[in-house]
Amino acid sequence: MSKSLKRVARTLTEAGLDITPMEMSDQTRTAQQAADAAGCHIDQIAKSIIFRGEESGAAILFITAGGNQVDAAKASALAGEPLGKADAALIRTQTGFAIGGVAPIGHLNPIRAFWDPRLSDFDVVFAAAGTPRHIFPIAPETLKALSNAIEAEFV
Repeated sequence: MSKSLKRVARTLTEAGLDITPMEMSDQTRTAQQAADAAGCHIDQIAKSIIFRGEESGAAILFITAGGNQVDAAKASALAGEPLGKADAALIRTQTGFAIGGVAPIGHLNPIRAFWDPRLSDFDVVFAAAGTPRHIFPIAPETLKALSNAIEAEFV
């Protein structure tokens, strides 16, 4: 088991949850791939989108429904600074995950996070578990709490 997957599994266990990340036979790098693998609606995929604060240099996480796209202007207003593309090095340093498997929980370092209210329309959502082939099912409100995300309109 990879270190990234172990961190996600440990975070779930430490939260008192009996959730085991699932290894999918196909990659789950995109929301559509994950939805196809999980057999769910694309909006049930909790995408972890990370931007770089142009002033702070910090990584900022937006957890959004799979079919939605983050609106840069709305996201920048929420973050309180202009946002730019986060490169692989920043993402790896901040979260410990590689692009394509960034989980919304289990990060190496704390990260500011925002939550897409669309995810709360479902009983269960699926999120990346630290690798391009692992996802885990979870109640949206539980994921929002575990990620310390603030619910906001940014799509």
